[in-house]
Amino acid sequence: MIETKSILSDLIALPSVNPMGRPANSDCYESRVTDYLESRLSALGVPFKRCPAEPGRDNLVAWLDGTASSQDVMVWEAHQDTVPVDGMTIEPFVAEERNGRIYGRGACDVKGGLAAMLAAFESFVDSRPPVTLVIAFSVNEEFGSSGAGELAGLWNADAKFPFDRAPAAMIVAEPTELNVVAAHKGVVRWRCRTSGVAAHSSTPELGRNAIYEMARVINSLEQYAAEEAPKLADHPRLGQPTMSVGLVEGGVSVNVVPESCWIEIDRRLVPGEDPLKAWQHVVDYLNARHDVVSEKPYLATSPLPDDRNGAVVDRLRRASKTHQVDLQVEVAAYCSDASHFAHWPTVVFGPGCIKQAHTHDEWIDLEQLARASDILASLARDWA
Repeated sequence: MIETKSILSDLIALPSVNPMGRPANSDCYESRVTDYLESRLSALGVPFKRCPAEPGRDNLVAWLDGTASSQDVMVWEAHQDTVPVDGMTIEPFVAEERNGRIYGRGACDVKGGLAAMLAAFESFVDSRPPVTLVIAFSVNEEFGSSGAGELAGLWNADAKFPFDRAPAAMIVAEPTELNVVAAHKGVVRWRCRTSGVAAHSSTPELGRNAIYEMARVINSLEQYAAEEAPKLADHPRLGQPTMSVGLVEGGVSVNVVPESCWIEIDRRLVPGEDPLKAWQHVVDYLNARHDVVSEKPYLATSPLPDDRNGAVVDRLRRASKTHQVDLQVEVAAYCSDASHFAHWPTVVFGPGCIKQAHTHDEWIDLEQLARASDILASLARDWA
């Protein structure tokens, strides 16, 4: 546990805030964490690649060759970024230990999971695991998951090792309280616009109010969410698709009839749905009823299905029992980096409780932190 705790303390002290679309400040982006991880891997003599994902933001991938004849590849993935620190009641970048917990931004989401994976990975440096073990650190999970999308693209027939073989198992770090999330929702998000004609508010009859038209569009979307979306799919544990309008923007002044109005739509998908097909279905529904312009999605991630990861769940359960953890199989309404790896046997697993993620006093339980690392090490050690 000491090594895992030390790694987490180091990571908390390195700001890696995702600006979430707002202007960036000196605490933003992941480069400090990436540099730390690279330095640590270099000191261990571990082969790695630093892979640009966005300007100034790099994924990092390291690997250890396995000893087993099966040549299976297991991948552990964790994101490097955190949400902003607004409103925090503790020092965000000071790892404070008290009452069996470590406090700080990212302690739970997801630097704790990252530290657990890295400590387990490092335990095999001198002995080599039976399975070929790959550890991947992605960027920009909190605002679009683009780093994981870049990582997924590295696995192709022409790439050099370690990306020439599809993973037999992928573990994505998120706070699951040492349970395993075998399925979760996907999401597609986009913007819609209605247009009008500007006029002075004293003579509104000379204009056409784009907000009024958008109000009718929103009413149609509410009807779609209630009556149409539930018919499209059904998952035994995640239920039916959902949809929500989360942002509305329109007009320039109260005394001007607005000539444009925008909304942003969040459509959640259950396993079996395709993000772009789901988007098109809503667009067609609106076009048949309104004069509205729908942009292409700015975010489209698939659900994580539970029809191909049963063997990974079983192996993870056995590894957990070795460390006196009664692992439960769960589903989640949120989505994660696992969406990008859903065509391989992928699950979500890690220390910490999702209720502590993004909170004003974020913390993680130290016992869970240590057990997560031990479970991951046992999973790799006993794979063959």
